[in-house]
Amino acid sequence: MKWTEIFKESNDYNEKTILGALSFCIMVVIIFADLITGMFGKHLPMNEYMYNSFVIVTLGSFGISGFEKLMKGKNGGSGGPV
Repeated sequence: MKWTEIFKESNDYNEKTILGALSFCIMVVIIFADLITGMFGKHLPMNEYMYNSFVIVTLGSFGISGFEKLMKGKNGGSGGPV
């Protein structure tokens, strides 16, 4: 599969889930970096709005993906719009 095929309408990947997982991983890395620097007595400067944006992207991505799966099951597996 070519890399550009993930942007087509029908593919094997759920882009929203991938984006949510990447955003969650970035949040976890930031948390661990803050904990590690805190143990050494240093303060990790992190803007609150940046962290909140990762939270919103993560929740939005997983929420939309979960809602789509829920609607697919109710429509008999059609996967079309509600």
